[in-house]
Amino acid sequence: MNTSARTELAVRVEQWPLRVPFRITGQVMTDLDVIVVTVSRGGFAGRGEAAGVDYRGENMSVLQRQIETVRAAIEAGAGRAQLQGLLPAGGARNALDCAMWELAARESGRPVWQLAELDPPRPLLTTFTLGAEDPATMAAAATTGSFRGARALKLKLTGVDLDAARVRAVRAARPDVWMGVDANQGFTVAHLRELLPVLQEARVQLIEQPFRVGTEPTLAELGMPIPVAADESLQTFADLPNMAGRFNTVNIKLDKCGGLTEGLQIARRARELGLGVMVGNMVGTSLAMAPAFIVGQLCQVVDLDGPVLLRGDREPGAVYEDGCIRCDQQVWG
Repeated sequence: MNTSARTELAVRVEQWPLRVPFRITGQVMTDLDVIVVTVSRGGFAGRGEAAGVDYRGENMSVLQRQIETVRAAIEAGAGRAQLQGLLPAGGARNALDCAMWELAARESGRPVWQLAELDPPRPLLTTFTLGAEDPATMAAAATTGSFRGARALKLKLTGVDLDAARVRAVRAARPDVWMGVDANQGFTVAHLRELLPVLQEARVQLIEQPFRVGTEPTLAELGMPIPVAADESLQTFADLPNMAGRFNTVNIKLDKCGGLTEGLQIARRARELGLGVMVGNMVGTSLAMAPAFIVGQLCQVVDLDGPVLLRGDREPGAVYEDGCIRCDQQVWG
C-alpha cells in the first residue's frame, strides 16, 4: 500500500428497476435504490454497494449522510479496522468496508479471498426467491425465465391462509428443488403450527424468520422438525449469543452487519458455536453479491439471487448457471 498517496472517496446513488414487483410481508418493491462508494488511492480503486436496511430506517439520504460524517477520516487514510469504530453496522459501513477490501486487493495484487485466508472460491448453489403472490402466479414463475434452471427455491410467505396453497402449488410445479420459506416476521405460533403439515409434506428444508424480533419462542417450545433460521433477529456479531436455543441457522447479510469484515467474523464464530450459516442479500447488483459470495464460501445455505430480480445488471456480472452463482474477481475483489 502506498501510504503517501492521497485517498479519495466518491459516492453516488443509483436506481435499478425490478423485473416485476416483489412482495414480502408488509412491503412491495418495484425498484431498488443503491449507494455505490469508490475509494481510490495511488491509481487503484475499490468499490462497494449497499441498499441499506429499510426496516431500520436506512434510505439513500441516511446512508449518504453517514458516509459524509467519516469522509475526512477515510481521506486521511483510515482503514477497515478503524472503520468498525467510525460507523455503526449498516449499509453505509458495508459499502465503505467492501470498497476498502477491493482497494486492498488491487494494491496488493492478491484477490480478496486470499486476503480473507479462504480457499479459492467455488460456485455456490443459490436459492432463487419467489415473492408472495397468488399460488398460480408463484408456480408459473418457478418454471419460467431464470427460475427454470434453479435447483433451490425460497418462497416468501405472509402469515395468511393462502400460504399453504402457495407452498403446495410451487412444490407441485417444481418437485425437484430444495425448498425453504421466509416469513419476514409474519407468522404467529398458531399459523406456523397449522402450516407445518403442509411444509413437511412439501419437503421444506428451512423456515426463515417466522416471528417478530423479541417474540421468538425457543426451539424446545416449538418442537420444530424443520430448521429455523434467524434473519432480522441476527443483525450483528453481538447478537450471536442470543441465537442459542432459538434458531438452528443464522442468515448473514452484509448490509445488516456492516460489511465483509464483520460478515466473515459472524460466519466463523457461528460455525464454532454449532450454528448453521446462511448468507443472504437485500437485493442488489453483482457488485453487492460478490462480497457476499466470499462469505458464502463458509455457508451451508446461500441466497444470492439479487441480480436475477433486476431488469439489468452490471458488466461483468455474476454468472448464474445450473442453479449456482459464480463471481470471479473481475466482478469485484
